[in-house]
Amino acid sequence: MPTLFRFLATIAILAGLVFAGMFALATFVQPTPREIIVNIPNTKLQPGNR
Repeated sequence: MPTLFRFLATIAILAGLVFAGMFALATFVQPTPREIIVNIPNTKLQPGNR
C-alpha cells in the first residue's frame, strides 16, 4: 500500500506542476494580435463548380 500512496503523491505533484505552468502562461503571456489574410481561389467561390 505505501507504493500506491507514493505513486498517487507523485501524480498529484506532477499535475500540480502542470496546472501551475498553465496558469503562469495564461496569466503572464500576452498574445500580440495581428491581421490574417487568406486568399480564396475563384473556383471555390463559384457555386456551379463543385
